Amino acid sequence: MKDNSSKYVVFLLLSFFFLNQLLVSSQLDYRFYDASCPNLTRIIRYGVWMAVSNDTRMAASLLRLHFHDCFVNGCDGSLLLDDTSTFRGEKNALPNRNSVRGYEVIDNIKAVLEKVCPYVVSCTDIVTLAAREAVYLAGGPFWQIPLGRRDGTTASESEANQLPSPVEPLENIMAKFTSKGLDVKDLVALSGAHTFGFARCMMFKHRLFNFDGTGNPDPELDVMLRQNLQSNCPNQDDSNNRFAPLDAYTIYRFDNVYYRNLVNKLGLLQSDQALMKDNTTASLVVNYSRYPYLFYRDFGASMVKLANTGILTGQNGEIRKNCRMVN
Repeated sequence: MKDNSSKYVVFLLLSFFFLNQLLVSSQLDYRFYDASCPNLTRIIRYGVWMAVSNDTRMAASLLRLHFHDCFVNGCDGSLLLDDTSTFRGEKNALPNRNSVRGYEVIDNIKAVLEKVCPYVVSCTDIVTLAAREAVYLAGGPFWQIPLGRRDGTTASESEANQLPSPVEPLENIMAKFTSKGLDVKDLVALSGAHTFGFARCMMFKHRLFNFDGTGNPDPELDVMLRQNLQSNCPNQDDSNNRFAPLDAYTIYRFDNVYYRNLVNKLGLLQSDQALMKDNTTASLVVNYSRYPYLFYRDFGASMVKLANTGILTGQNGEIRKNCRMVN
């Protein structure tokens, strides 16, 4: 009798384990919209293509929009919510204000989808797929990603203010990635997003004139690059909102030149060049600089991990009709 009881307990535990695994695996599905919105990928791809055709910077902006959404309380479309008289969202947090772009691109894609398959596709999945299409359109990798995320009904300006900053120490940034379930390889691979796009002068100007309060430029910055940047970003407040390319060699193309730049002290942001100061991150940088397909593979894998951070599925959250407000 005792043996039978033990077997029964083991059976229940195993049954619970496999049921739990089945539920977890069914939360997202690669074919989630195949029946309910079969033209989803085509519609998003066209919407991204149109946006990038009108504004080449938009490819990098859509990828950044995805990152800034997922890094704050998970991928739930919270960044898309507008402020109201009783609600302060994430758009006006310091890392996002007058900086994150692409909201109207998501709006346009959502409007088309609401005509074709109303109340079916979440804003969160739109952002997730738009980021992938933007990277692919810019010459980067294509990765398969399961779908079925739902939209959150709240947002947090205070949490958004804790997004990784290009001026904070590498160990702080590592800690923030770890807190999201991402590891060092994810940090280095996802940093490769800076292979295209631009940064405001205010994000790196301290490296040009007064690094760490020394009154001297950052010794880890290539001299010729520094001189070029100083001409574009003079030591005056009115230059703070000027732009410089994160990768001056292939400005709009997604490739591995970003890592070659770091090896040669050509990283624009302090947080990027800092990857060469840690043995673990530096070895990954060197490998990615030599083997573009290794970078593409790892970037795609890390993007999938990022997109699965803190997601809402099943009956949690909602499918917004308008990405800027809860239903």
